[in-house]
Amino acid sequence: MKKKLHSLLFSATLLMGVAAHAQVRVEIAGVSGTQIPVAVAAFADESVAPDQISSIIRADLERSGVFKVIDARQAISDSASVDLGAFKASGADALVVGSVSRMPDGRFQVRYKLMDTVKQAQLSQLSDAVSARNTRLEAHRIADDIYEKLTGVRGIFSTRISYVKVNPGRGNHSYELVVADADGENEQVAAYGRESIFSPSWSPDGTKVAYVSLEKQKPIVYVQNLVTGQRQILSNEKGNNSAPVWSPDGTKLALSLSKTGNTQIFIVNVDGSGLRRLTNGADIDTEAQFSGDGQSIYFVSNRSGGAQIYKMSVNGGQPTRVTFNGRENISPRISPDGKTLAWISQRDGVYCLYAMDLASGQEQRLAEGATEPSFSPNGKYIMYANKGGGRASLAVVSVDGRVKQRLSTQAGNIKEPSWGPFMK
Repeated sequence: MKKKLHSLLFSATLLMGVAAHAQVRVEIAGVSGTQIPVAVAAFADESVAPDQISSIIRADLERSGVFKVIDARQAISDSASVDLGAFKASGADALVVGSVSRMPDGRFQVRYKLMDTVKQAQLSQLSDAVSARNTRLEAHRIADDIYEKLTGVRGIFSTRISYVKVNPGRGNHSYELVVADADGENEQVAAYGRESIFSPSWSPDGTKVAYVSLEKQKPIVYVQNLVTGQRQILSNEKGNNSAPVWSPDGTKLALSLSKTGNTQIFIVNVDGSGLRRLTNGADIDTEAQFSGDGQSIYFVSNRSGGAQIYKMSVNGGQPTRVTFNGRENISPRISPDGKTLAWISQRDGVYCLYAMDLASGQEQRLAEGATEPSFSPNGKYIMYANKGGGRASLAVVSVDGRVKQRLSTQAGNIKEPSWGPFMK
């Protein structure tokens, strides 16, 4: 019985909502070219809530590298009269104030205001009633609002990420598909097993994750519903089933299948029907990624003698080569606006993360020792796997290369990152 449990322990429905064993630690290095100075005051009466709202907001803003966060050194309610000139004199261009109160039904009323100290005007305000378990999410939403109002770009603090955690054990390892907040907190185990899990990919609406598991001693593509906890097999064709990725409209997925002998790219409906072969080369074609408009795919092929990235229409046709520099170019990822390609390139024996402006073809080297990149939904950051000191961890770099973060756990290795979409 024990052997059977070790060979197949996938009970995602039972594990949904169970916290993972260790939270992710975030280390920040670097800042953007021009930081926006923002004073963040403690929220009035925020100690009544399970999470300190103002501290989470400060951490979010600092982690972005875009803001110079100034501690207001006092609690200021959103209803208080504030001397904005004094905060301007202290170097702050904006001020964040707010309050928290417990409601009779057990929820918490969270209010916040963002003030412009230069124009002496209010920029934004929010007032939400949230449950105890959602106070942290509310803080992330406020940080998103601050980010957007001060930069013009949508914030990503309330988004979620997924990754695979490998837990060492005697004789074998266990694997967890983990979903967490973008700052690594609030980890939840979506799937668990004794065999490898890899290639997680979020659906555009953020309710599902497709991934590959070896639980049946071969690569099979599964789709995990994060809301209901239900799981289904998407592809179990002859040979290997791997590299699932969703189309932007969420109706289809691209897969890499070896059912015809050599690995090729196929398109399949989200319910597993309508399987259609897309590439027809004599070489290996894999790691498909849809373009921003869903009309093209980027993929890796060795048709030129080594692994390079190509582009072709989702309706078929002749592929065109995209990458030319580097001995090996793999793991293409397209920014949400379709303007930037991120990928892993082997140059001088080192695997590095690169980004290319697709209009100009200009490349930028962002990080060394990188694998498995994934764009943030606002396109401003790239998460990737990194192996340093013999342990696998995650890292985040801004697309301009200025801001870098490292995410690690005290126990186990974390890899295979995938950044979730904006939630509707």
